[in-house]
Amino acid sequence: MKNRLIIYLPLLFAIVLIAGIFLGYKLSPIVSHPQLLRMNFERYNKLNDVVSYIENEYVDSVGREEISEEGINGILQNLDPHSQYISADQFHEVNDPLIGNFEGIGIQFRIEKDTIVVVQSIPGGPSEKVGLMAGDRIVMVDDSLIAGIGIDNRGAMRMLKGPRGTEVEVGIFRRGIPDLIDFVITRDIIPTYSIDIAFMPKPGIGYVKLTRFSATTYEEFEEATDRLLKEGMNSLILDLRDNTGGYLQAAEKLADEFLEDGKLIVFTEGYHQPRESAYATKKGKLENIRIVTLINEGSASASEILAGALQDNDRGTIVGRRSFGKGLVQRQLDFPDGSALRLTVARYYTPTGRCIQRPYEKGDGFESYYSESYHRLLNGELEDKDSIQFNDSLKYMTPGGKIVYGGGGIMPDVFVPLQSDARYGYYNKITRKALMFRFAFEYTDKNRKELQIYKDFENFNEHFRITPELFEEFINFVSSNGIERDEEGVEFAGDEMKTMLKAFIARNLFDNEGFYPLYLSIDNVYNKALELLEESGHVFNY
Repeated sequence: MKNRLIIYLPLLFAIVLIAGIFLGYKLSPIVSHPQLLRMNFERYNKLNDVVSYIENEYVDSVGREEISEEGINGILQNLDPHSQYISADQFHEVNDPLIGNFEGIGIQFRIEKDTIVVVQSIPGGPSEKVGLMAGDRIVMVDDSLIAGIGIDNRGAMRMLKGPRGTEVEVGIFRRGIPDLIDFVITRDIIPTYSIDIAFMPKPGIGYVKLTRFSATTYEEFEEATDRLLKEGMNSLILDLRDNTGGYLQAAEKLADEFLEDGKLIVFTEGYHQPRESAYATKKGKLENIRIVTLINEGSASASEILAGALQDNDRGTIVGRRSFGKGLVQRQLDFPDGSALRLTVARYYTPTGRCIQRPYEKGDGFESYYSESYHRLLNGELEDKDSIQFNDSLKYMTPGGKIVYGGGGIMPDVFVPLQSDARYGYYNKITRKALMFRFAFEYTDKNRKELQIYKDFENFNEHFRITPELFEEFINFVSSNGIERDEEGVEFAGDEMKTMLKAFIARNLFDNEGFYPLYLSIDNVYNKALELLEESGHVFNY
């Protein structure tokens, strides 16, 4: 009997164990069942199953990476206009302007007649060191013919950019030399700049053109304004027109230069992001200079943070047209494959508490949102500030008693409309087809040797003229490009066209130091800023 019990003992233990589990299941509260289901559901990844199902069962071959990227873009299109997926092959193109440098051969170029043409070798860069010159045509890259194959800017950059220390061989056509010239260029780190130009157009008045807010913006701005202060600057025109933004921290640092210690610059807040505020410190070097800030419909994001901080603290005067209206803050998540996701995580608010983000609709892929400038042109806003409608519920007041509005960009203190005279029609057609730029480039390219007599911009500006013969050649060039000659348009805007032609030729020879002094002379927004600074009766708040 004892031996039988030993034989059946394991079986008895198993029966008792099964019975215990069964009784425990029966005696458990019923409420645990939906909790268990919910826990399992939360761990369930539907998106992963969908991707796997498509990859394994779809009628045609589809890659998992392709499906995933399409899915990410589809998700983001239902969030907001500024959440963005950046693929690995686009990453450097999107990110390099913000980090202040890139790795490449160091040239400015343009595609002209299906060929890469060197506009300028960046001073001190790899291309200048080996002898590439403005006007050179890049015909070969390594063993590949790249002229006459329909190459575009992106394709050119992919071939010329590359890791620091790597070599690329280029074959160059140069005017006056029958055979191609071969160069081996070692790629290096090439700086990119946030400031196009900083100079003194008039005694005491400085001008700074800021094109983006990058990792190097503050250092560039500090160096530029220190130099201008040494040259006697007591007033500044800060040009943020068409500056689409960049790093929030760069805008905060620049605002700190103008605002007194303790002044609120901006604050951010989101559903998952607690409020964070940025305040001015004691280190500002420009707190006692007069400032006029220029904005337009292309000024966005960090530009609006800076302009809003100055306006809401009654610091200086904002001149131009209403800014774009981007009040959303993105944070970047980098993926191991080199791609990235920029996700909107917060809204930013100017010191008076206004969010200047424009409304947006999700149904059209945000097309209406990004064609806002076109809608503003149609509704007359760019020509008449009274066409702009503000919501009174979004009205705010600065400490100085100035009325400002949220919900759609920064409205300038002084509005300067687009020039709308119908006689500008001919001029505008020429501008839209970039014909002045193209003619100036071809003229410079053909006459580069003769133009070398001008050793600097001052000498060029004093002695070079757009002669009647040269201007007539330009008008014929315009006609040959499909724009019929308009005598009234030529008469009305001829002087402006001559100025712009000279400015573009100067840019080809002396870069921005040659372009901006001429261009600004016919810029009505800039000239309004000069007028305000020169008016003894104009009040500037500090």
